[in-house]
Amino acid sequence: MYDVAIIGAGSMGMAAGYYLAKENQRVVLIDAFDPPHSEGSHHGETRLIRHAYGEGESYVPMAVRAQELWDELDRQVDEQLFYSTGVLNIGNKQSDFVKNVIESAKTYELNLEVLTADEVNQRWEGFQLDDHLMGCFEPDSGVLMSERCIRAYRDLAFDAGAEFKFSEHVQKLEARDDEVTITLSNETIQAKKLIITAGKGTNQVLQHLNEQLPLNPTRKTFSWFQADEELYHRDYFPGWAYDVDGKTFYGFPSVENQGVKLGRHDGGHALEDVMNLASFGHYDDDLVDVTSQVERIFKERMSHDEGKVCTYTNTPDGHFIIDELPDYMNIYVACGFSGHGFKFSSVVGEILMQLTLYGDTEFNIKPFRLGRFNDGRGLKQRE
Repeated sequence: MYDVAIIGAGSMGMAAGYYLAKENQRVVLIDAFDPPHSEGSHHGETRLIRHAYGEGESYVPMAVRAQELWDELDRQVDEQLFYSTGVLNIGNKQSDFVKNVIESAKTYELNLEVLTADEVNQRWEGFQLDDHLMGCFEPDSGVLMSERCIRAYRDLAFDAGAEFKFSEHVQKLEARDDEVTITLSNETIQAKKLIITAGKGTNQVLQHLNEQLPLNPTRKTFSWFQADEELYHRDYFPGWAYDVDGKTFYGFPSVENQGVKLGRHDGGHALEDVMNLASFGHYDDDLVDVTSQVERIFKERMSHDEGKVCTYTNTPDGHFIIDELPDYMNIYVACGFSGHGFKFSSVVGEILMQLTLYGDTEFNIKPFRLGRFNDGRGLKQRE
């Protein structure tokens, strides 16, 4: 009998597995693939971490704690997991995104520089922002090496005693108040408690309990562009987020000489089949959106080098789900991270550990409770 089983060993699940194993819990992590892998939301090598959060002030304490945990993880492994490039938040003065960044920095006394477009263009010669734009620079933020982070948590979880069941699909799931039973292809696992962090596959797992959450898997893309290393290398150029005219983009300097990386945060194409992602280039906007953005904000013209596809698992309001599954006293779900969750995976892992062991957490997760949706229980109405 395990203390805790975790279904979905990607960003959040692997972190939770480590923090639980570190607390001497007997933990088993189950995944349909072999993490890190390209079937979830953690591949593509890099992710931004921002602290003055344009998506809302409620995220800031979690972002600050996440950074502490990433720095701690970075010190425990031989590979570099975090590059302190700084992050520039770009928008116009009327942008709610920019206003939230500035207000959250004031509220939590974060290090933030508010710059005009001209000041941005002078500091980083690679930019050519239009005059009506402004930038909010977070010098303490930067770039996480996402797949390395997953591997680091995996290695440390294993060293702490966690067990893995990878390349395994859940065939059956049964739950009672004091026990869950998970049937895999060749064995049955029993645990006192269950955490479901299965990303786009969450509802596939929950269908075994006749439950569904309001999740909308969406096909997304990101691209790399060949760039002048003297302008766009991580030593000289920041990460950035750009919110203008109803469109939101994000990007990275050239990390380890791989070129500038860019993606669009909003938009995308709804997925009918979460296991079938159309390859890059299938839709015209895969390349058009990011190419137009490169031409709009960068001084240098860049040629497209490579594009990849990934998945966002969106909630109706774009905010996370972290909660106990209604009607179950020993099942927790963390999902619907809506394309901005990876930076928080370290602290979400810690939160899931706290919820599982103590039934509560030091962080305010009220905005992420399921009760905010539909019928008050947090679940879609079942047919």
